[in-house]
Amino acid sequence: MANGALALVLHAHLPYVRSSLPGSLEEDWFFQALIECYLPLLEILETAHQDPVSRPKITIGLSPTLLSLLNDPELKRRFPDWLNDRLRLIPQAPESLRDAADHLAETIERHQRSWIGCNGDLISRFVLLHKQGIVDLLTCGATHGYLPLLRQNPEAIRGQLRTAVREHQRLLGERPLGIWLPECAYYEGLDYWMRDAGLRYAVLDGHGLLHARPRPRYGVYAPICSRNGVAFFGRDSDATLPVWSAKDGYPGDPQYREFHRDLGWDLPLESLQPLGLNEPRPLGLKLHRVTDHSFPLDRKEPYTPAMAADRAQQHAQNYLRGRRLQLERLNQAMDAKPLLVAPFDAELFGHWWFEGPMFLGELFRQGPEEGVKFTRLRDVLANAKQLQLCDPSPSSWGQGGFHNYWLNDTNAWIVPEWERAADAMVRRSSRGVGRESDLNLLKQAARELLLSQSSDWSFILRAGTTTELARDRVKRHLGRFWTLMKAIDGEALQDDWLKEVMTDDPLFPLIQPLDWAKIQT
Repeated sequence: MANGALALVLHAHLPYVRSSLPGSLEEDWFFQALIECYLPLLEILETAHQDPVSRPKITIGLSPTLLSLLNDPELKRRFPDWLNDRLRLIPQAPESLRDAADHLAETIERHQRSWIGCNGDLISRFVLLHKQGIVDLLTCGATHGYLPLLRQNPEAIRGQLRTAVREHQRLLGERPLGIWLPECAYYEGLDYWMRDAGLRYAVLDGHGLLHARPRPRYGVYAPICSRNGVAFFGRDSDATLPVWSAKDGYPGDPQYREFHRDLGWDLPLESLQPLGLNEPRPLGLKLHRVTDHSFPLDRKEPYTPAMAADRAQQHAQNYLRGRRLQLERLNQAMDAKPLLVAPFDAELFGHWWFEGPMFLGELFRQGPEEGVKFTRLRDVLANAKQLQLCDPSPSSWGQGGFHNYWLNDTNAWIVPEWERAADAMVRRSSRGVGRESDLNLLKQAARELLLSQSSDWSFILRAGTTTELARDRVKRHLGRFWTLMKAIDGEALQDDWLKEVMTDDPLFPLIQPLDWAKIQT
């Protein structure tokens, strides 16, 4: 009899990076995630389901912005050309990288066939896995807004959550029960608005449970229930660190593919110009291995696929044995079956760590032999007899477990802008509008407000990467919001401006401005 279970939880999310310009950096983000993460993840899960030995069970959150990108017909139309452009570049790799180049081309072509086979409909494939009992699909905040920083206006929280639930139901066919809270961030009272949206469970970082009141009897090894009737699961650091850490964990192994060395930096400019590029940039074509962390990128050695595959098999076995021993120890100390919750960004598997999907496949293949049972969060709750009543602690899975990564001297300027816009949205939504044309303007204003609230832009500003892009995105969405609000009050719009905005940001067709109406207390 199993000593407990392991719940793998993946959070699949991208900000709304839809661009009207083919070949943009934002478009690259999405297409690279498709070929490196989402298509490989589906392949692994579908293959494991066909294996009579494997017992795959996993929980995956699909954010509403990611679903919008996956459902976008224009992006679906462009993706095959994007793949073909890269397939044409791979043969230009140096001869010393031929094995790695051939392997990469074969990998892309395999996923290309998978894309064609489903006509680009990845959403239906996730839904089927959900119906087969393999995947438990969660939602997220509508645009991944960092909810503790939006709490000044409870209506903004309600708008994020209700819009997310509505979009999940529209695209996946049923209302979600669980949510991946953006950045696993929680504040006191958030569970009230989760329940209001019909959401019944979520994952928090470990201290969200360990500092709950009263302190949970089983720590992070069993879910708790808040006084508003929402269940919370806690992240187990022992089950996540070996996978999460690029420095001390598996992804940093010398045999694995190096993320930062890209053929796009090495090819001559004349090879890139047919793609519309006038300067080198990463193209998702990586042909070197980690080698040694101390080596500069120009000293990285060629990637050897067979050696990396062997290492992934070994690391999966090592991980499973560690979890089995952990569960055995916990089982001896608890009078209930322990649960290990291991949450990760889905993009770790395949994008950041190329062998990550292979590692997952090995987990499912080797799990029965190693004595580790996998489960989904909804199955845990369906089989639970009674949960301890506790109030979770404010927390996030950011640095130190606090909110400072999304509120600091690089990005704090955004918060009062959010509050000012949310105040205006609440006032206008509470008053209502008199014409259908104004209602359409208000709906678009709600979209722009939501898009400005994405935590991704705050994260990028703090990380110091593509900061100009992040700053421009926030200002663009807020600028559009205020222009739309003025138009409702009678100010004329420039010719074709509204058409351009609605073409750029057409997501959430069922959005309801009443979600932002003033809450009566």
